Amino acid sequence: EGIHGREVFLELARDPGIVDCVESVLGPDIVLWGCAMFCKPAGDGMAVPMHQDGHYWPIKPLATCTVWVAIEDSDRDNGCLQVVPGSHADRKVFGHQTKSGHIALSQQVEPGAYDESGVVDVELKAGQMSMHDVYLLHGSNANESTRRRSGLALRYMPASSVWDRVHVSPDASELVVDYASRPLWLLRGHDASGLNDFNAGHFE
Repeated sequence: EGIHGREVFLELARDPGIVDCVESVLGPDIVLWGCAMFCKPAGDGMAVPMHQDGHYWPIKPLATCTVWVAIEDSDRDNGCLQVVPGSHADRKVFGHQTKSGHIALSQQVEPGAYDESGVVDVELKAGQMSMHDVYLLHGSNANESTRRRSGLALRYMPASSVWDRVHVSPDASELVVDYASRPLWLLRGHDASGLNDFNAGHFE
């Protein structure tokens, strides 16, 4: 069960209130393709360099809405999500470069791609959520507080896009992710692309 996930996370991803919000930005044909827990332990949570998720996901055309649900209070002190408002507007994937050190991701957007003074903290209380576009520049500082910060990222794409199972992308944490067997769930509408495989990766 630990390998294939827990049903409670899928139930949350299917929550009608959440999916309604996703539909408001992606349209009526919605595919769930990912769910990941992010945790920063107190005093040891690593920073996440400013990056774009679309830099490495095999989705064509590139489109995803990420819903970030706070499990615990997430604020400036414990390393909350930070975003560059409007950085998604031009639908542009910025150049990225490899960065080393005590960080959670190895890829960061190239210097000069954004104005650091424009970065905004997305502070959430436990149970609240935020949404961000696949092109949005985002990251977070290290957790130097005495409180843990964790959240659940739910990933949705419009069914007009295709999950490319032939293209296997390296994950930004330098781990190789088997995107070829990633399970997909059609939550609403129909597969407008007609090309997505909703059987691969599912287990009885």
